Amino acid sequence: MPWPDPISLHGDTVFLEPLTLARHDELAEAVQDGELWKLWYTFIPSPEQMKADIEKRLDQQRKGTMLPFAVIAADTGKAVGVTTYMNIDANERRVEIGSTWYRKQVQRTSINTECKLMLLTHAFDNLNCIAVEFRTHFFNHQSRRAIERLGAKLDGVLRNHRRSSDGTLRDTCVYSIIASEWPTVHSHLRHQLALRSAKSP
Repeated sequence: MPWPDPISLHGDTVFLEPLTLARHDELAEAVQDGELWKLWYTFIPSPEQMKADIEKRLDQQRKGTMLPFAVIAADTGKAVGVTTYMNIDANERRVEIGSTWYRKQVQRTSINTECKLMLLTHAFDNLNCIAVEFRTHFFNHQSRRAIERLGAKLDGVLRNHRRSSDGTLRDTCVYSIIASEWPTVHSHLRHQLALRSAKSP
C-alpha cells in the first residue's frame, strides 16, 4: 500500500482534505484570484489546465510518490489552494512539502503557517519522518522567505536543476527541517499563530 495514507487535517482557520475532482470548480475559480498561472518562476495551472493538474496529482498518488490535499478555508468551506506531500520516500521516511499555491486573497494570512504546522506535525509525530524538505525557485523570493520563516534551513542550491514553464533554467533552493529540530520549530510555529490570532479583530 502507498505510504502515507490519505487523511484530513483540521486547524482553526483552515483544513486539508484529500484532493479530488469534486473541488475542481472551486480551484479553477481560486487560481483566477491574482492570475497565478502567469508567475514565470513556478508552475501553477490555469483554470483550463486545472482538471489535468488534479488528475496528474491523483495519478502520482496512485504511484505512491505524492499525497495531494485541497486547502479549505474554514469560514467558507471552499477550496483556496492546493498543497502536497511529494517526492515521498517510504523506505527512508522522508517527504517534501510542495506544489503549493493559494489564491491571492489568502496569501500573507495565517493559512500558510497553519497548513505547514498541520503537515509537519503529521509528518514528524504520526509518520515518524526523519526529515521534511521544501524546494523552490531561486528567484521565488516570496516562497523562500515563507520557508525560512517556518524555521527550515537551506541545504543548498541545485544549479540548472530543471526548466521552468517559460523554458529558462531553474536553480532550485533546497531547504529542510530534520526530526531533531522539530520540537523547536513546532514551538516557533505555534507562537507565530498565537501572535496572528492576537492581532486579529
